[in-house]
Amino acid sequence: MKPVTLMLFLTFILLAFSDALHSISLTLCLTLCIVTVGHILPGVTEGESREQKVWARAGSSAVLPCRLSPKKVWKKLPDKTTVLWKRHGGSAHQEPFMVLEVGYSGLRKMGLPMRPRVSVQDSALRNGDFSLRIDPVRNEDAGLYEARVVYNMEVQSCQVELGVITVTLSPPSPVIENEPLLLSCNSSHRASLVETCWFHDGHLVPTSRTFCSLHGAISILRPAMSDAGFWHCQLRYSDNEIISATYNLQVLGFDGPANPVVYAAAGSAADLPCTLSYLPSALGINMVTAHWSRLAGGHLQDWGISQNMSSRSFPFHFPAVGPGDAGQYRCAVSVGSKTISRDVTLAVVTVTPSIQGPVSEGSHLMLICSLTHPRGHEHFQWKHLDAPPTSRKLDVATSRNLESHRPQMGPTLEIPQVSQKDMGTWECSVYGPEGRLGAVEYELQITGAQVSNPSTIFSGQVTFGLTLTLFLLLTICFLALALQNRARSPVFPALEGMVAVTVPRKKEMEENQKEKIQQTEC
Repeated sequence: MKPVTLMLFLTFILLAFSDALHSISLTLCLTLCIVTVGHILPGVTEGESREQKVWARAGSSAVLPCRLSPKKVWKKLPDKTTVLWKRHGGSAHQEPFMVLEVGYSGLRKMGLPMRPRVSVQDSALRNGDFSLRIDPVRNEDAGLYEARVVYNMEVQSCQVELGVITVTLSPPSPVIENEPLLLSCNSSHRASLVETCWFHDGHLVPTSRTFCSLHGAISILRPAMSDAGFWHCQLRYSDNEIISATYNLQVLGFDGPANPVVYAAAGSAADLPCTLSYLPSALGINMVTAHWSRLAGGHLQDWGISQNMSSRSFPFHFPAVGPGDAGQYRCAVSVGSKTISRDVTLAVVTVTPSIQGPVSEGSHLMLICSLTHPRGHEHFQWKHLDAPPTSRKLDVATSRNLESHRPQMGPTLEIPQVSQKDMGTWECSVYGPEGRLGAVEYELQITGAQVSNPSTIFSGQVTFGLTLTLFLLLTICFLALALQNRARSPVFPALEGMVAVTVPRKKEMEENQKEKIQQTEC
């Protein structure tokens, strides 16, 4: 039986005696209560007194646990609860100093070395959670911490050792693309270091010309945008203790490929890109200036960016490019005291005809598509944009024309005999491994030929159809009238002739008779 339980049992026995022993029992009860207050209860759980250890990365937050056992937390604790966190010194001769104290009234006191980075939650205190939160953690915070909690005439003590692991970046952030950097990893663990391993995005980083590992540090000679992300260091010590930490590396550079090429048709507008990988204000940068220049000489433009840092893109705009604008340009961005630059190539696509000026029908024509500053992997394709659409109702001659209008590969388009079907817009497209890079159009016009667009052809077809329909209607009307007249003619046409001959003879006989009568009278 525990001493405390035995004393309480004796107290109840003494209370059963007579009134004469009443004063003695009260005195003994008070004595036992004083002994109970002086007793120190175990740590996190009942019967457990071993020391806990918590690891935290410098710059992050840490929670030193100290909680009542579930058996004791059956209701909320009373308001009169005090919490005192102390930290033991680095040596045995140094006295512990106060870190945080919460009094009966809720008044809080903090020690100067860690003010105001330490705190405890009021809601957690009422539920038996006296954990100490440190935010942010510093290297000098490593050490042994002890909490003393007084509640309901009881005292609880917790001991937690805080270990700090540090990941240091040199030079400090922001990391500039192509500038060497050093990532070092160490901890407050007292044992000797045996091995250090580095991981990038979950993959082990081997030692190479780009990555050099030495004494817990890794050096990146020419950091690129692909090196950005989470770096994880793992330390293994002689006592088999393994400690790890993660660092989010942000590299300030440019979006897109390392040496971008912009393909633009002669006479069209173009924009040269210059976009940072991060918004400058997100990295705590307050001043950014951008400067464009042409590598062959000739200053172009220099401008400063406003202080609001609302954009990370600084393009250069050409309203209309020409062959003389082709070349290499440089965008230099000053970030604080550092300057990063990127070269951009402007490649202009042009079409040169073998015949200058108007082209007569039947002549031999060649269209040559050329590209300034080629990289060697480009290929060309010609296409007639005004070619008639395919249809099953087209005749053989039209199908032959379509075969000549199919896309043709190569930089040169050859037309042996120019005809009206070759009129219109021809497009030369430039392709690379990544797809279509750019295109230029050429308008082919033939001397003496009239351009017939689809709407004109359609209107002519409609007019011809209406004329043909009207002609057919008139023909039908004439045929109908002829048939109607034929239907009205007599059945015996010979009788009509006989009647016509008989009538004149009768008239002649009547006239002869009149002449004879006149002669008789005379």
